[in-house]
Amino acid sequence: MKRLDYYNTAPQAMDILMQQESYFRRQFEASETMSVRIWELVKLRVSQINQCAFCIDMHTKEAIKLGETHERLFLLDAWKDVDVFTEEEKVILQMTEEITKIHEKGLTDETYQKAMKFFDPHYFSQIIMAIATINVWNRIAISTHTPVPN
Repeated sequence: MKRLDYYNTAPQAMDILMQQESYFRRQFEASETMSVRIWELVKLRVSQINQCAFCIDMHTKEAIKLGETHERLFLLDAWKDVDVFTEEEKVILQMTEEITKIHEKGLTDETYQKAMKFFDPHYFSQIIMAIATINVWNRIAISTHTPVPN
């Protein structure tokens, strides 16, 4: 069954989400801590957890365009057990998992403390907002059965 086209039925809301994406891109392009490349990995990891096929496809392709290695993409689901991610990236990925799986424990004190060692309050907040935003996109795409492009 074909579902509604959310871009056409809620254009103002979609514009706000698109503006948020542009904001994060500018923030992370200027950041030494949270690069656009790791932001794509965050989006991909959230999409894997939420099983959003449309977003998994899109963010894998985007990460490759940004120079992400195939090895890191293949190992993203097992990031805790490999050494191809930096400690900062691992903290971001831990935050990603805990915030996406908010119903389990949420962002734990341990992860919060680790993150505050690596990130100033501004970028810590940006990371949380970026994780929340891709979760919103996943929920829209999954709810509307957005197809994976051919």
